[in-house]
Amino acid sequence: MKLAEALILRADCQKRIEQLRQRLVRSAKVQEGDAPPEQPQALIAELDATINQLVDLIKRINKTNSQTNLEEGMTISDALAQRDTLLLKRSVYSSLVDAAAYQQERYSASEIKSFSTVNVAELQTQTDRLSRECRELDTKIQSSNWSTELMD
Repeated sequence: MKLAEALILRADCQKRIEQLRQRLVRSAKVQEGDAPPEQPQALIAELDATINQLVDLIKRINKTNSQTNLEEGMTISDALAQRDTLLLKRSVYSSLVDAAAYQQERYSASEIKSFSTVNVAELQTQTDRLSRECRELDTKIQSSNWSTELMD
């Protein structure tokens, strides 16, 4: 199985667990004399099996990510950490650009005038650069996911 397939299965398990949670909650209480829509014990057994499958997938994915080189000196795990921090930095810069670029309407000269404390154009350029770096890194990661066999 390819790493990308395992990632898809992991997402499916996570969705299934959330669905089971909702079904369990609906079946948790009934009025006296009524039957639950589904048997909670059967749902709990299915939940346990799905969680066990998820644990196995996560372990194998993590092992594969930490032992597979994306490029010289960088594992997939390293690349994922770098991508996540690039996304975080890009998000902060984007919020800063939005806040600094906001133009407050003044209706009279007596209203307080505000000024940006940062160079919006420069920050936007950096935000665009971070977006590009993130896209390029993500493309490498995705490509690797489809060519890498999942480890046991």
